[in-house]
Amino acid sequence: MSVNVLFSARPTLWPVYEPLLNIGLADAGIKATIATDLPPDQVDYIVYAPNGGLLDFTPYTRAKAVLSLWAGVEKIASNDMLTVPLARMVDHGLTQGMTEWVVGHVLRYHLGMDRHITVQDGEWAPDPPPLATQRSVCVLGLGALGQAAAQALAALSFNVTGWSRSAKDVSGVTCLHGPDGLRVALSQAEILVLLLPETAATENTLNADTLALLPKGARILNPGRGPLIDDEALLQALNTGQVGHATLDVFRAEPLPPDHPYWAHPNVTVTPHIASETRPETAAQVICENIQRSESGRPLLHLVDRALGY
Repeated sequence: MSVNVLFSARPTLWPVYEPLLNIGLADAGIKATIATDLPPDQVDYIVYAPNGGLLDFTPYTRAKAVLSLWAGVEKIASNDMLTVPLARMVDHGLTQGMTEWVVGHVLRYHLGMDRHITVQDGEWAPDPPPLATQRSVCVLGLGALGQAAAQALAALSFNVTGWSRSAKDVSGVTCLHGPDGLRVALSQAEILVLLLPETAATENTLNADTLALLPKGARILNPGRGPLIDDEALLQALNTGQVGHATLDVFRAEPLPPDHPYWAHPNVTVTPHIASETRPETAAQVICENIQRSESGRPLLHLVDRALGY
């Protein structure tokens, strides 16, 4: 087997990925030419990230697939010039990183850690937290990341509910779906985790109406996508105490502007899009496996449903 692979991503990633992809494809028995500049009509596969600048896929007449380095594909899924299969990144390194971030911040809320870390006022106020079995956590979005986070929380004995657009079955997790299921899930969510994809259907999933369904004082974690939240509605809910605190890792505009009200709000924690990221060592393995599968006539892993946007 011999293939030509175009690498179209942020230039600083090329020296990191180039040896990993060469080694991985050679180990898979595939002779490959991997470069950042190839004649379009000779390209078999495109390793892609939006920050590589590629927008027009029409010259790539021989391409068999576009293999995304990002888990989110909202910046490419609607591109009408892309007519070949698109695979998103499901990387166990990224999944582990996201799970660790979610579990860490859920435990922070559950244990009331901020009270003892940020307030040292000399007051001895023993107020132990409940056990995890007495705390309800809801994960919106049961894709690969959502399922991993939900199951990790369930393994710690939290009462975990998961919600998705369509029915799912996740061990240890109470799974709900559809509009009615969303209302039930939110009404029980003492701690809410957002791991939905960004689509037209998921924008402003948390708005004035849905925020009002949460138990008063609920905590919110958003390591998913910024547009999942109506920012003005969340700020209002924080100001009234309907939402007790929000830890936000993703935003509609990034970097988050210095004058954005989230920075100064006493009940908001901003983290700078660090919940997780694609790890080159493990992501390269996923790319190489998909090229090997395609070359041997097997279906690609993690294919995107372009109509749904994920």
